Amino acid sequence: MALPDLDDLIAEVDRRCDTAHRPGGQEQPDWLALLTVAAQLAGQLQALADDLVEDYVEHCRMHGSSWTDIGAALGVTRQAVQQRFRAPHKRYSPETMTDDLRQAMAHVKQAAVQHRNNYIGTEHLLWGLTAQDNSATQLLQSGGVSPETVHRSVGTRLSMGASQAAERIAWTPYSRKAIAIAEARSEQNGSERIDCEDLLIGLAQVGRGVAANVLTEAGFDPAALNATTADTHSSQNR
Repeated sequence: MALPDLDDLIAEVDRRCDTAHRPGGQEQPDWLALLTVAAQLAGQLQALADDLVEDYVEHCRMHGSSWTDIGAALGVTRQAVQQRFRAPHKRYSPETMTDDLRQAMAHVKQAAVQHRNNYIGTEHLLWGLTAQDNSATQLLQSGGVSPETVHRSVGTRLSMGASQAAERIAWTPYSRKAIAIAEARSEQNGSERIDCEDLLIGLAQVGRGVAANVLTEAGFDPAALNATTADTHSSQNR
């Protein structure tokens, strides 16, 4: 894969901000408008680069690499790499979740511990969401998908690990993205707490990972259910 060079990025800025160029080329373009778009594009590229590194840091941790080794690979100190990558989801406390989602998260942790996994992947999240009836299973049913079938399917993809340190379980990048989408969706719909259907939509919209694959194979289409989910949120009093 060839990476874009500066000329490619400049061309992309021009494409995204074609209104900044004056008709006929007689006047100077709107440089401030072009700068704004260039900054937005640079931010997107930086976020993508950060996600790339974070994904490999998580895999190194899952496979036993120490923070010292990871720091050395990145050319920084152990303290620096821990500060950047070690604290996933402290802000997602039980107080930010509905009662149903807290119960689902207990199933999520149980699945990780029983399978001796030192991480929470999207497969654990989907398994927990479909362990008992809640707004996520109801959303699946409204989309013509059997929650029981999804639960069994994702259960077959939970692999046995070798971790003995349940307290050190970390969220994978795709799991973090899923709950970030869930939080944003919850806020958009006027709720102060994240519910099960929010996380289900987040898992589907991440587009990658075990959960997204299972949901796609099951025929779950979150785009077709956006209106349904919005109606559900507006009618709930959480």
